[in-house]
Amino acid sequence: MNRVYLDYNATTPVDPQVLDAMLPYFSGDFANASSIHTPGQRARAAVETAREQVAALIGARPQEIVFTSGGTESDNHAIFGVINSLVAQPILTVHSSSPTPQHVITTTIEHEAVLNACQAAEKQGVSVTYLPVNREGRVDPESVRQAIRPETILITMMYANNELGTVQPLEEIGLIAKEHKIYFHTDAVQSVGKIPIDINTLNVDLLSLSGHKLYAPKGVGALYVRSGTRLRQLLYGGHHQRGFRPGTENVAGVVGLGKAAEIARNSFSSDAHRISALRDQLECGLLERVPQIRVNGSRAPRTPNTTNIQFAGIDGEALVIALDLKGLACSVGAACSSGAVEPSHVLTAIGLSQEEAKSSLRFSLGRKTTDSEIDFALEVIQSTVAKLRALSPTYRKGVAAQ
Repeated sequence: MNRVYLDYNATTPVDPQVLDAMLPYFSGDFANASSIHTPGQRARAAVETAREQVAALIGARPQEIVFTSGGTESDNHAIFGVINSLVAQPILTVHSSSPTPQHVITTTIEHEAVLNACQAAEKQGVSVTYLPVNREGRVDPESVRQAIRPETILITMMYANNELGTVQPLEEIGLIAKEHKIYFHTDAVQSVGKIPIDINTLNVDLLSLSGHKLYAPKGVGALYVRSGTRLRQLLYGGHHQRGFRPGTENVAGVVGLGKAAEIARNSFSSDAHRISALRDQLECGLLERVPQIRVNGSRAPRTPNTTNIQFAGIDGEALVIALDLKGLACSVGAACSSGAVEPSHVLTAIGLSQEEAKSSLRFSLGRKTTDSEIDFALEVIQSTVAKLRALSPTYRKGVAAQ
């Protein structure tokens, strides 16, 4: 059976060049990067090269890059690192409310790594404003300005949404944050390597990224921390990474992330052009072949690889399973939410009903996606949707009522 993978937003395959770069650090150059002997210093040099490569991808300085285990840790470190830096005791280690009022601004469509962190902060006395988005999944910068209070300490907002691909107006929001001297964090996990990123143009103080969304391995990521940002560590141990993140570095993973960043920097313009053409081919083909569908968030700027499509009268999970049986992998939303019975919080936030949200699928393309795979997807989706609709009394009733 042919198998086509259109779920690159969930995870990407490790690039062969990335794997080649990593392999020596599992055996021959296995030393601890904190050791002062020659093998250790070779490992240290590899880590620092990777730091330079990641920094170059986003326009940062190497010393502003902190390696982590991935996007979730980076998001949590950014949020609680800022909150904890402004209280007498770390908020994660006490049960009483914060001694001074604190306020954080975020949105209703953030990844759970941000939303759940904000909800945990609320339980410790931090006030959080969850800004709404429009039908296209975009935040109005003016709503950010209006939400600011004297006690606002942090604005945290994703750059590109993992389900819609919608890109937020970070430059405008960054200027507002800078004007009010408020720390600004962005979860850029779904945008790094897909669209150009310059931390100075965006005016962000903190930026999260994850290796496995970037053709690097799972279990490694990074947090950009602008020099001068007050950030309290979350973990306690040795003095690794200038005290920001203790623990022996995952040298092989870090090397892989660095190589992936270098590849992305050199190729993302050509990749973006080719992948966006394939994404448009998929969207246009489905709109021509399949009745009663719509593309969610299509009028907003989007990452070049993502489309979210609503299929009226069909249960999304049933469609994902049926497509998988025919060799096509896609998703109903974020991989972190798979198995959830509730509809996507992102899709309901843009105004979709629960039924509409549950009938929407995400297709995310990648570096290995080909024209023939898109042709295969079009045929399989068309036939599978027709079959499921023929079995759906809800869909037949809706058609008859029109």
